[in-house]
Amino acid sequence: MNTLFNIKTSILVVFMLVLPMAQAATMTKAEYQAGKTRISADVKADKAACVPLADNAKDICIEEAKAKEKAARAELKYGYTAKSSDRNKVLVAKAEAGYAVAKEKCDDQSGNAKDVCVQEAKALKTKALANAKMGKEIGEAKVDASQAKRDADYKVATEKCDSMSGDAKASCAAAAKTKFGKS
Repeated sequence: MNTLFNIKTSILVVFMLVLPMAQAATMTKAEYQAGKTRISADVKADKAACVPLADNAKDICIEEAKAKEKAARAELKYGYTAKSSDRNKVLVAKAEAGYAVAKEKCDDQSGNAKDVCVQEAKALKTKALANAKMGKEIGEAKVDASQAKRDADYKVATEKCDSMSGDAKASCAAAAKTKFGKS
């Protein structure tokens, strides 16, 4: 449970660090270029803050800086073009960036705990991408997205069952299959 909290917290931090979702108001070319320059400067500063760190903490810090950059660039482009396709790219960029940070945080763990952490990170990414898809194509995407979310949750549940043995493992697997509609 602590792993899930850490992953959710890291994704929340990524979302909070990036610019708020850009309004669909267009900006001038000069404002757009200034925004790109500001983002580049912010990324350099963020990466410089990672230099004194060591091992996986440094890797996490660098990944967070990259995630912040990707999301900020996508939001800037959306703010510049105000296209709905660019809005969807913002959601996708945030989902992928959050996954990259969460996956990097899993490197601190080992064995089944690491496997569960990676599955939880993948599940959160799948859910975020499904939500982005729902925003794009509401009709069909709702069915696809809910199935993708259910599949992601099922994978996490089965990964948790793998840490068990004997009857407990069989019972856990059966409960997961029932809960997520698998046969």
